[in-house]
Amino acid sequence: MNAPLVLDWTSANQQLLVAEFARLRTLLGDGDTTEARRHVADMARQMPAPAAIDTLATVFDLSVFERDLLLLAVGVEMDARLAALCAQGQGQPQRPWATFGLAMAALPEPHWSAITPVRPLRRLRLVDIDDGSGLSSGRVKVDERVLHFIAGLNYLDHRLQALITAEPDSGLMDETHRWIAQQAVRDLRSGSGALPPVLLHGDDADGQRDVASLLAHELGVALYHLRARDVPEAAHEQASLASLWQREAALLGAGLLLTRTDDAHGDALVRLLARIDGLLVVAGPTAPPIDARALSYRVDKPDAPGQRALWRAALGDTAAPSALVDQLASQYRLGSRTIARSAARVAPAGTPEPHAAVLRDLGRDTATRMGTLARRIDARATWDDLILPEAQKRTLEQIAVHARHRITVQHDWGFADKGGRGLGIASLFSGESGTGKTLAAEVLANTLGLALYRIDLSAIISKYIGETEKNLRTVFDAAEDVGAILLFDEADALFGKRSEVKDSHDRYANIEVSYLLQRMEAYRGLAILTTNHKAALDTAFSRRLRFVVHFPYPDARQRETIWRTTFPSGTPLQDLDYAKLARLNATGGNIRNIALAAAFLAAEAGTAVGMAHLLRAAHVEAAKRETAPSDAETRGWT
Repeated sequence: MNAPLVLDWTSANQQLLVAEFARLRTLLGDGDTTEARRHVADMARQMPAPAAIDTLATVFDLSVFERDLLLLAVGVEMDARLAALCAQGQGQPQRPWATFGLAMAALPEPHWSAITPVRPLRRLRLVDIDDGSGLSSGRVKVDERVLHFIAGLNYLDHRLQALITAEPDSGLMDETHRWIAQQAVRDLRSGSGALPPVLLHGDDADGQRDVASLLAHELGVALYHLRARDVPEAAHEQASLASLWQREAALLGAGLLLTRTDDAHGDALVRLLARIDGLLVVAGPTAPPIDARALSYRVDKPDAPGQRALWRAALGDTAAPSALVDQLASQYRLGSRTIARSAARVAPAGTPEPHAAVLRDLGRDTATRMGTLARRIDARATWDDLILPEAQKRTLEQIAVHARHRITVQHDWGFADKGGRGLGIASLFSGESGTGKTLAAEVLANTLGLALYRIDLSAIISKYIGETEKNLRTVFDAAEDVGAILLFDEADALFGKRSEVKDSHDRYANIEVSYLLQRMEAYRGLAILTTNHKAALDTAFSRRLRFVVHFPYPDARQRETIWRTTFPSGTPLQDLDYAKLARLNATGGNIRNIALAAAFLAAEAGTAVGMAHLLRAAHVEAAKRETAPSDAETRGWT
């Protein structure tokens, strides 16, 4: 006796359907019902796994009658003989389809409630009824997605593909985030009844998606992603979306990840989520109040040690030196996906600018987020360009040391464990205009390989309550990701002494300053404040400043050095007397302006830059301040 043929699931599923259609034909008067049922039972025993129709009936708890009605609607699409029998049973050859009246008369265990909107067939849109001729005589039409599922094809409904996408598996992942996902799995499994929503909130959007992906994987379900901004506002459209998703979640064995970028669409989101059962993960900056049973977890970007571990794992076989890994980890605050994308662009060793590739990767997004609130400065200045007394230079060098070795001292040596306050490197540069404050910020940015952004205070400060804090939050959040240096130039308007509260405007102005103090203290990067009037600053700022650097007016020796270094090597010069030039009482900024103006004068005259050109340029520069150089300062220039 030959062994029975072992069929693959797809072939066995198709043969079972053929047998089921034959059984339905006998119920309409074509053949022996008993024999047909026996054949269906034989085919079911040969299935290596449950047939699609049985899976669907179990998942949606269909009655015997509902299962047969659904099969009848499928059969008229796939079996011409069954369709002809339906037309014959209705006495209308032109209507070769199933109707509810025909099903009630022919199928076993009939019940009218099968086609009510609260039962699965219509609630989950497994079938639709063309009730133009009435519920009883209207056509029962199977949904195309359900037809294909029963035939053995399982895919996301095409009506949802524009809104919902499959979420990829988590790749490179922070260990803290991995622990959160595993804890969420334990919490979900420890409960009973319907799964509560999982709320992931914090500042790491990609990390939240990784946690959700690992969570779904551990639970053995697929994960699909819907953005909150794509949720329709209209209630009937939300109901349609929810019913389609509920069906898809059951057919695909899937959970839903809904991501939010802000608190918009709140009411629409709450209404939609109230309609969804099964695994539901809501991720965003804050946790919405959608369900008292919800499990909530905070997912922020990894701290510096976590950043270091991610960079080391991402760089992998490149064997990047520890110093480079530490610099990347301490300077940037990135999510694992961004680190994975950027790692391939970082040269492992021997490059003088290890951050350049990362900055190119991240700079565009940072600039977009800051918008008009800040302007990127192309920092090219070096220590040789900075003419300052040795004490000030040593302080600036210490700022660079603190930025470079932050991860070692704060995390490896444990200073960060003492508290999160004061871990930033807020610094104050004071001195008259042109004494080198902005130039020093450029030198630090170039030395550390970091982006430098000058904050536009006119765009930051707003007369509307809450807008100034919002603008500051935008700047600090965007800058922290890339470890950018923030330069609040001439910041007296924003960082002045807090006033006595006399009215509501004073109170809100003080709130703005307090918020700024908190962000400065928590900012992990380097924030530089410059002022021409140090005495005007609030004393509370001094307690939060790690470095204070005074930029003095240059003396004659320093001015001579500035004059000697201000002209580019390609500039033609003629008989310049730097000792005489140094007698001019001017800052480094004024000297550079004079040199540039003199170069244009010489270019127009077609000669090299000489003392006469510099004298004319010095008078033009002084006229800006409505003054004139004294005879003692310019004697002997011509």
